[in-house]
Order: sequence, then structure tokens, then C-alpha cells
Amino acid sequence: MLGKLPKFYDDRLLVGIETSDDAAVYRVNEDTAVIQTVDFFTPIVDDPFTFGQIAAANALSDVYAMGGKPVLALNIAAFPNCLDPAILGDILAGGADKVKEAGAVLAGGHTIQDDEPKYGLCVTGFVHPDRIIRNYGAKAGDVLILTKPIGSGLVNTAVKAEMAETASMEEASMVMRTLNKAGGEAMEGLVVNACTDVTGFGLAGHATEMAEGSDVSLEIHMSKVPIITGADEYAAMGLVPAGAYRNRNYFGAKVSAEAVEESRRDMAFDPQTSGGLLISAPPESAAVIMERLNKTNGTIRSAVIGRVIPPGDKRIYIME
Repeated sequence: MLGKLPKFYDDRLLVGIETSDDAAVYRVNEDTAVIQTVDFFTPIVDDPFTFGQIAAANALSDVYAMGGKPVLALNIAAFPNCLDPAILGDILAGGADKVKEAGAVLAGGHTIQDDEPKYGLCVTGFVHPDRIIRNYGAKAGDVLILTKPIGSGLVNTAVKAEMAETASMEEASMVMRTLNKAGGEAMEGLVVNACTDVTGFGLAGHATEMAEGSDVSLEIHMSKVPIITGADEYAAMGLVPAGAYRNRNYFGAKVSAEAVEESRRDMAFDPQTSGGLLISAPPESAAVIMERLNKTNGTIRSAVIGRVIPPGDKRIYIME
């Protein structure tokens, strides 16, 4: 599908679509590059304000993953004319709340009529051209850090089946609406070889993209991966979202996961909404990043989950 698009060449375009990175980056001058990204989706929670928060946090995440700071955001929304306009107002208010928390400016946007609500942001950020963090560049010997728990897809599936516990729903909501600001700030001034945010492709999928782009393999220990309360139980019960199977079909040939139980494999491929940052950094940088996260990331759990190794037969080795 993307093969039909013309290729654009510009010396100032520092990051384009070639490496499936988190955002586009365009150099303005020697000291400033612009990060540009857009993301929106349908509601995944019932409360409109919370949905707005989650969608905004998800869109803002790409800027943090690239090592930048969000500065400007525009709303992008679709809304049915059969619903109370006050609901749209609550969604937009939730998004504005997160843009404000990020220290950026919300300056309007665009809304259309549609049969299903959709909301997100077009976000602009700034980064120094020499400090861009890409989703490739990981080196053997690096430590892998994950800045948020995974399992939101499993919890949301359990919610739809009316089998989710209150504690699971509350933690999933908190994780999804938390900005990746703490993760972005934790990397400042340090050597970080690669970073990406973990979203729809799941931990294994986004890790595969990082490993392929870096020509390395990643070793991930599931026992060290922080997991949202109850998500492992829902996986064991078979409450697995369709997106996890799609991820597994697409990336599975590049992932070795025979060392873990089936439910752990499902967890690794579970699609995330507004997930955390997957960071690849030298051990000395990783130690500082974890120290900073432990001080600034509140109740959100971060962890060292594995390491980067020389390229092997598989790109990802999922271990217990």
C-alpha cells in the first residue's frame, strides 16, 4: 500500500518513513529540529474525559521517544451527530489536560462528523539535531529498560467480556493516561542508543523493529517485565485480543519464545495503548535512567527487562 506513495527527498528530513520510526524529524537549523507526529483512535474506555487523556498521552509519546519535548498540539476528532456534544467537550478537555501537563500549547484542530467517535492529536516537538533518539542503533552489551507495565490489551479484552477486576481496570487506566514525560526526561544528557514506544505491535513487535534496524538480537526476560495487575491471569484464561494474534502472525518468525508458557507469549505480543518506552542504553546510562525513573515516575513501574546481544538466528529471544 505504501509502495504507491512517491518518495520524497530533502536533506533536512532527518527521520522519514524508511525505518518505521515513531515520528518524522525535520531540521530547521543547526540547533533545532522539528518532530512531527499524529495519532488518533476509537474509545477504549467508557469515560470521555479519560479517553481524551489516554489518546493525548498516546500521541504525545512519540515526541518523548525521539528524545524531544512537545511544544504544540492540534486536536483531530470525529464525532457522531446522534451523541450529546457535551461528550465531545469532555473528550477534548481530557486531551487538553494532558497537553497542559506536557507543557505544550493546544491551538485548535479539526473535527468531522462520523458514525464512531475518534480522537487524537497532531503534535509538534523540538529536539537538537544531534540528540535525536531513533528506534534503531542498539548495540550489543546495551541494557533494555521498559518504562511502563504491559497488559493493557488483555485488560481491555477482559473488560469487554465483563471479567475484569476493578484493580486491573484502575491500573490499566492509570498506565495508559500517564505521559512518557518521565521516561523522556530520564534519558536527557545520557548516551542512549535506541528508543521506541511500545504500542500496537506489542513489546515483541516493537522490539523486533528495533533489533532489525540495529542488526542485533534482543534478549527479553518476561519474569522481569512489569505487568498490569491481573493481565497475566486474563492471558492464561484465553482473554487475548485479536491484535495479539495478528502481531504474533506478523512477527512470530523472528521471535523465539519456546522457553516460556503460551500465556507469556501472548503477553509479549499483546497490543498496547499508550504504552511505555523501550530504551536501549549502555549499562552506565541505564543505571542513571533507572535511578531517575524511580524518583520521578510515581507509582508507574519501570524495569530492566533484558539486554542486547549480537545478531542470532532470531531477532528476539523471549525467556522466563
